[in-house]
Amino acid sequence: MIQQWHLGAVVVLVMCSLAAVPGSAQPVYRYRDAQGQWVYTDRPPASRRPAETLTLAATVASPRILVEPRSGANGITLVAVNECRCAVEFGVKTRSSDGSEHAGRAVVAPRSEQVLIEVPAPPGTGEIRFDYGYVIGDPAANHAPPGPYRAPFALAQSYTVTQAAPDQLTHKDAGSRHAVDIAMPVGSAVHAAREGLVINVAHRFFRGGTTQEVRDEANFVQVLHDDGTTAVYAHLQLDTVRVRPGQRVQRGEYIANSGNTGYSSGPHLHFVVLRNAGLRSESLPVTFAGPGGVGVAPRSSASLTAY
Repeated sequence: MIQQWHLGAVVVLVMCSLAAVPGSAQPVYRYRDAQGQWVYTDRPPASRRPAETLTLAATVASPRILVEPRSGANGITLVAVNECRCAVEFGVKTRSSDGSEHAGRAVVAPRSEQVLIEVPAPPGTGEIRFDYGYVIGDPAANHAPPGPYRAPFALAQSYTVTQAAPDQLTHKDAGSRHAVDIAMPVGSAVHAAREGLVINVAHRFFRGGTTQEVRDEANFVQVLHDDGTTAVYAHLQLDTVRVRPGQRVQRGEYIANSGNTGYSSGPHLHFVVLRNAGLRSESLPVTFAGPGGVGVAPRSSASLTAY
């Protein structure tokens, strides 16, 4: 939900909205493979290997962030719906069947709605097509942490950074360029690197790999900082998120377990700080507290220790 783009169409005076939600009754099995690593799957193991059927916690609903077409006396009103506990910037463009085009853009306050654009009805039963995008955060936000971030794991623990800027093995776009990947065994405790407000979580995904099929199935926690930036902790272990939207977390608070969910070639934590750079999600360079609180820049293949 960090940055999303959508296409849509609406026939004048006819509207429909559908959302796909994973089935809550789907069983999830857990067992150890021949190497002793945990495997999570929706199918029991083919062998007689002992497997545990997991009972998952109730789904935590993500806040709705979308542009909703609503019928009016003179046409269609496109309304930005922001249920997030943070500001969200929306942009929308429309094209009617008569060839006319319209555009709108706005920063919408937390947990509110705002009209983006009103589109006159085309002649007859013409169609209005629209596409829209949104980015979490206010574009006026300025990254101003009070000091170096804490390494996002337990004090005195050390893990290896597997990818950090300037390396761009998989972190090639603006939203991931300064992300930090940290190799952590599945089940390792993840701690908040900075205090803030939890605005969204995902906790019920169990698959991981390097196929497009699982790209959007990473469990995560997203935290809004006081300066308007957000931190994302991703690839978390199934059903281990300990915080909920609306909860304020403190620096160093235990928030989840690391995992291997979503687009991931191996167990690790993906940590990134983001700002809205004007309808574009942009990752930001961070330093972590080292000995004596001195900032340490993460580097690929280097060890990182939590102080």
